[in-house]
Amino acid sequence: MRDDLESATLSEILRRHETPPDAVLIVHSAIKRLGQQGFRAERMIEALLGYLASGTLLMPTMTWRTVTPANPVFDELNTPSHTGVLTEIFRTRHATARSLHPTHSVAGYGPAAAALLAKHHLGTTSVHENSPYALARDHPTFILLLGVGLESCTAIHLAEETLAPDIYVQPPENTEQYELRDRHGKIFPYSLRRHRRLNRDFEKFRVPLAARGQLLAGNIGGVPWSLMRQQDLLREVFAALAARPTATLSET
Repeated sequence: MRDDLESATLSEILRRHETPPDAVLIVHSAIKRLGQQGFRAERMIEALLGYLASGTLLMPTMTWRTVTPANPVFDELNTPSHTGVLTEIFRTRHATARSLHPTHSVAGYGPAAAALLAKHHLGTTSVHENSPYALARDHPTFILLLGVGLESCTAIHLAEETLAPDIYVQPPENTEQYELRDRHGKIFPYSLRRHRRLNRDFEKFRVPLAARGQLLAGNIGGVPWSLMRQQDLLREVFAALAARPTATLSET
């Protein structure tokens, strides 16, 4: 049965990289090709939640394409994610919380979800010190990429914003104003400095991580996946940016 394959495959990926059942797991995905092979998004989510028996599942639910200065309202329950079917099914059918952010919200389920997602609106950038990615540094946190590469790994922006904000974030004079509405109808004003549009190359960090055995990779039905500890990834990126502030940018 394809459902059995979904569960066994995803569980084996997490088990091989010694992902604890009580870990925080951040999943970035593009599963169209898997869907064409009969994999169902709902069953994949159930498999991930089943493995994380006492852990927390997070998925980015990005809205930077649709929540803009021309459409400046973000609604926790009603603003859809544009980062794939897996994230939209997760946030509408499983997630118990979603961070308040106009462009880079995150949905979550599990014991740590509420705490990790509660402070995203307390900052003026996308991946600041109160973002879920920063707060997850206090937990055993793993990143699973399904059908996407490191270019989709939002946590890398934390290092950029921390060490070189003048390079990677829009200046204060370009601040945008938004309205955030939580699930209870409470409204929060939000001032956002977006990321600059730069030619980044996050994939360059794959080689050193893989060489140290800190990144496990393979494919499911020809669709690539990668799994790593967020701590290992951020240690690599922070070190690179400390040595050269433009380290996440493409060299071509």
